[in-house]
Amino acid sequence: MPLAYPIHERTLPNGLRVIVSPDHSVPTVTVNIWVGVGSRHEPQGRTGFAHLFEHLMFQGSRNVRSGEHFEALLAHGARLNATTWFDRTNYFETVPTGATELALWLEADRHGHLLDAVTQENLDNQRDVVKEEKRQRYDNAPYGDAFIEVYAALFPPGHPYHHPTIGSMEDLDAASLADVHAFFAEHYAPDNTVLTLCGDITAEHGFELVERHFGPLTATAAPRRDNLAQLEPLPAPVRVERHTEVPNDRLYLCWRLPADTDPQFLACALALDCIAGLSSSDLVTRLVRREQVATSLHGSAWGFVDGVSIGMVTVDIAAGQDAAAVEAAVLESLAAFAGQGPSEDLLAASHAQTERAWLHALAAQDERADLISHHALLHGDAHRINTQLDTVLALGVPEVRAAAAQWLRPEQRATIAYLATPPAAGPADSEAEESAP
Repeated sequence: MPLAYPIHERTLPNGLRVIVSPDHSVPTVTVNIWVGVGSRHEPQGRTGFAHLFEHLMFQGSRNVRSGEHFEALLAHGARLNATTWFDRTNYFETVPTGATELALWLEADRHGHLLDAVTQENLDNQRDVVKEEKRQRYDNAPYGDAFIEVYAALFPPGHPYHHPTIGSMEDLDAASLADVHAFFAEHYAPDNTVLTLCGDITAEHGFELVERHFGPLTATAAPRRDNLAQLEPLPAPVRVERHTEVPNDRLYLCWRLPADTDPQFLACALALDCIAGLSSSDLVTRLVRREQVATSLHGSAWGFVDGVSIGMVTVDIAAGQDAAAVEAAVLESLAAFAGQGPSEDLLAASHAQTERAWLHALAAQDERADLISHHALLHGDAHRINTQLDTVLALGVPEVRAAAAQWLRPEQRATIAYLATPPAAGPADSEAEESAP
């Protein structure tokens, strides 16, 4: 039976795209906002700005003092937070139905009038907060900088996805108050934003409340460039080795994939699922269960929109095992998969896992709101929450095999190897890398 979650859409005169998806099963409403700014929109020398604003947005605005956004909503029993990614920044809260207008008023104040509160003191304070976050999550955690290495290996300098969302601390230190204000003015505007209301509210009441609080905001976003053309696979293997103190050797095998606006992206995601994403996947069965040379394997695809996505197989090497031999076994299986594709049973298991995960996400009001905003902002199609699953389930063995053969070949990989043992020769931290074009 096709999914049929209700989707009502309206675009305000200032360009704000508003979506209401009524669901009266519980007396709560999720307010979910996606702004079309992420780390890929940061020019060289200005990295980390999108993530910085995720923090600054909770430090007060024209009519709200610092910290009051959290305080006011938590007093009503709300759940709220924000995240930054390559393609967007999102802000979200789930509130009792009666607090919906309060949430919208607070959001409109900071989305329209944040800069009244972005003082030098606030900027300096939040720079220090971001630095501490980087120390905790990236610098002082085992494998903490792994994805920084992945992005740098897959994408050439200057590419929108070359640098991580945390950005450069040097760039943040060099940023003036005027630089930060200009970044906000360029990206934070109703004509670069999607606002979704999901839950115990009617479409008309939702549109009325949003118009009341967001309608007066001015359309000021800078023109958006077109997404880049598809980036081709790596022409030759790239390898980066890090010899450091980690619990065990770990390999990150990574590929450039089609942008997730390309139908082949979903086929690649299924291929990675079949290769290493299921408990019954070929590599898991062979290397973890039977040969016991790895303690875990995981395959996944990360969908981006700016001309490329990322595919990854992560392997934790068992104690006493040779990482190079395990990598060779993974590559052998990948080559065989590209030639043969998955079995019908394995693809059916991947379909079932995908269906379970998709329906589980849609069953949660806050996750459903997030998926609606995601597809509205990045794909221009909020209704995709009702059609995406059918698209995935229609992909068969031929499509999955063809996608793997084109995008997941061993010679197109970047390998980031974290090795607990010191190198045989050379300095304590060695690197051998071929530059990607």
